[in-house]
Amino acid sequence: MGDRKPYPSDVTDAQWALIGPFLRAWKAKRVSVSGHQGDYDLREIVNAILYQNRTGCQWAYLPHDLPPKSATYYYFALWRDDGTDQAIHDLLRCQAREKAGRTEDPTAVVLDSQSVRAANHVPAATTGKDAGKKVSGRKRALAVDTLGLVIAVVVTAASVTDNAIGIRLLDTVVERAPTVTRAWVDAGFKQDLALHGSVLGVDVEVVKRSDTRPGFVPVRKRWIVEQTYGTLMLHRRLVREYESRPESAVSRTLWASMVTIVRRLTGTSTPSWRHR
Repeated sequence: MGDRKPYPSDVTDAQWALIGPFLRAWKAKRVSVSGHQGDYDLREIVNAILYQNRTGCQWAYLPHDLPPKSATYYYFALWRDDGTDQAIHDLLRCQAREKAGRTEDPTAVVLDSQSVRAANHVPAATTGKDAGKKVSGRKRALAVDTLGLVIAVVVTAASVTDNAIGIRLLDTVVERAPTVTRAWVDAGFKQDLALHGSVLGVDVEVVKRSDTRPGFVPVRKRWIVEQTYGTLMLHRRLVREYESRPESAVSRTLWASMVTIVRRLTGTSTPSWRHR
């Protein structure tokens, strides 16, 4: 960080000790022909990505004491396209599960989707309208384990049905964690998902809300993924859909999830933006 004052979203030394080795190994494999190592420290690049995720600022509004848009976006897009962000996220998730006394890969997941309004610059070709929720934008679907850790992310137009997005999500789950044999979903996911799950060897169970208890009632199993959504929404870049490409929206979700995971691994927390 040099001499600049740290931002609340900066990774701590303990957190960087978890992320840094992966990025140093990645950089060691990408040696420039000229031997040029780059003008910016990778830790500062990560800090810039996390700052933007947490505050929701535009690229051009990154603080001057962080790497500029040109450098930050270069690495963000590079790690998105070559799968580095996904690889780091999954390895950290395995560490978090082991620390909690679980096996590296889960056997059960909880699926859910949320509709997010899109900003006016997001291409119409990648957005749509959720007729049920009256939201124009995209759907962000998550599969999380019983600890609330993200296993898979799928981002589509909001017009895509929960059933179709659930099938894509379940395919991704089986690819990322072939040990999964059970999935809990809400009533928005129809019988086609259960049939697709049986083909993949995953038992899909619909967990319905109670109609007999008034007011807000946390639903067993499903509440786990709702908690994860609530945590991710602390990152203002995810509150509205700002990304031109759905792949970038997936990457944003992975970076936000990584923050939660390294907090668990190091026993730290990100200071709240709210004044006490």
